Amino acid sequence: MLSQGVFIFGYLAVLTVLEFFVAVTFEAIALLIVVALVKAALVVYYYMHIYKLNAEHEGDHNSYEYKSGTNRIGLWLFLISDSFVFGGLLVMRMNLLGLTRPNLNPTLGLAVTSILLISSFFMNRGETMMSNGDRKGFLNNTLITFLLGLGFLIGVVAVEWRLAAHEGLTPSSGAAGAAFYMMTGMHAFHVLTGLIFLAIVWFNGRRGLYDEKHYPVEAAAVYWHFVDVVWIFFYPALYLIGTVIL
Repeated sequence: MLSQGVFIFGYLAVLTVLEFFVAVTFEAIALLIVVALVKAALVVYYYMHIYKLNAEHEGDHNSYEYKSGTNRIGLWLFLISDSFVFGGLLVMRMNLLGLTRPNLNPTLGLAVTSILLISSFFMNRGETMMSNGDRKGFLNNTLITFLLGLGFLIGVVAVEWRLAAHEGLTPSSGAAGAAFYMMTGMHAFHVLTGLIFLAIVWFNGRRGLYDEKHYPVEAAAVYWHFVDVVWIFFYPALYLIGTVIL
């Protein structure tokens, strides 16, 4: 019998496929946002629930291994389906802009990209330290990851969006505006979701809820690395490829 994790992540995968078709077929931004919010709420609910595996199955190693294994499969199914959304956004960008790109700040783009990549390094260190029983090291590295992720989010939403709007690039200012805000907005939403995950595992780690059974930490790390990989594709698509639209 499949665990609750596979069911919930499978349901999220269906919602993600719906996001993909909405994005590439109807370009209905409002509906896209509603679906994303529903998906995020389900993820957060489930994520706050699975840490109980550590306490509920203390001494029952096989039960924990089985459930964490099926949850792991569910998570990867969700991430694979989520990649269709980001792939659809890249296709939309190429269809709308071709070999042109928005007039963005290249220095800021490089800075926020560097911040996000560095955060992935600290997230990997944090997970490794938890695997080795170093709770303090896990907490320190996860906190650094959170702060770097928050810096990235502020850099994109609070700074880059403001600078773009000042230059006349708005969501309603044509193909460049539509591509830029949909791509960065969807990615920023996933970064925000990742920050919520990081906060949850950090607080649970402080409470001593993780030992060798730390699947929630692994899930948070995998999700965070996924968000980083997506931006590796988005960064050149927005900041490097093509000539600037004046």
